Amino acid sequence: MPMTTLTDDLPAIYGALSAAFGHQHWWPAKTAFETMVGAILAQNVSWTNAAQAVASLESAGMLDPGRLAAADAGDIARLIVSSRFYNQKAERIREFARVYVTEFQADPAVMAATGTEALRERLLSLPGLGKETVDTILLYACEKPVFVVDAYTRRVFTRYGLLPEKASYDRTQRLFADNLNPDAELFNDYHAQIVHLGKTVCRKSPLCDRCPIRVVHRSLRCAGAPE
Repeated sequence: MPMTTLTDDLPAIYGALSAAFGHQHWWPAKTAFETMVGAILAQNVSWTNAAQAVASLESAGMLDPGRLAAADAGDIARLIVSSRFYNQKAERIREFARVYVTEFQADPAVMAATGTEALRERLLSLPGLGKETVDTILLYACEKPVFVVDAYTRRVFTRYGLLPEKASYDRTQRLFADNLNPDAELFNDYHAQIVHLGKTVCRKSPLCDRCPIRVVHRSLRCAGAPE
């Protein structure tokens, strides 16, 4: 499908999604630190599995930065089996907790007060924390206006011709950063709307007749839609 330059449609796409699905109230967590840990646990697994691991940590009294920083990785791993790759994630969570305690005083306000680019680079330097995980922490825990990109984002906006095939993370992120006001609340719910659309409508075998984006602009036609 040829690329379109109709980036003015991005706000309209969000409006259509939010009107269809309602505010998503994402990220589901009681505290900023729970959001941070949940972002690591959600790597390469469904949120249901990640949420089970979060609940297990909480039940064991381990959803605490100081305790996680001092814990044996094996003890953490046993509590997060539902999240898959639990041995690697245990190491990542422990190292993240150590940095959170030693560099940010285990205080989300201290972390959030750090400049966005500097904080992003610091978190990206930690083992096992990639761009999606770090940007999730920045947006949902620190309320930084950083757009989170995932596989659903690429799928939806590639199908509608707003992104090229196999667009990189950075290229996809720029689509939103360059064409929307840098608003953390907007980025928060926009990403959540895309996730909901990807799970329910814009699946690998899409249900195009149910897609709210179809009403935005006549030139936006999904590549997955039937002729």
